[in-house]
Amino acid sequence: MGHPEAAIDVPVAPDSVWAVLEDGWLYPLWVVGASHMRDVDDAWPAVGSRLHHSVGPWPLQVSDSTEVLDVEPGRMLTLRARAWPFGTAKVVITLETTPSGCRVRLAEEVEHGLGWFVPELVQAPFVEARNSEALSRLADIATERG
Repeated sequence: MGHPEAAIDVPVAPDSVWAVLEDGWLYPLWVVGASHMRDVDDAWPAVGSRLHHSVGPWPLQVSDSTEVLDVEPGRMLTLRARAWPFGTAKVVITLETTPSGCRVRLAEEVEHGLGWFVPELVQAPFVEARNSEALSRLADIATERG
């Protein structure tokens, strides 16, 4: 993918992390920038299903959606996240078992929109920091729930 991936080791089984990922209503709790969940398709996280969310602070929120492109339940989730006009990004989240729980990896590649025009050298530090924070939040939720 276009940007280096972020990763975190979580002291719970992959199923505990997957339980957070498959609950679309939790998305704004761990995705940095997501501020409000408007709806979650009943089929979430099946391929083609969507989360309908808002991004950014009120009253400047942008309403858009995130769609599942590919899924291997309990192991991998590939999403197309939208926040137009800022852009769309392909996001791949993978889970792998480790001796102490699981490793969660998140890789993101800007596909379209304003972000596409920003050089990777400028984007990368911001994207890496945001994705590391998202993984930290995801890990906290999974650990507390797991």
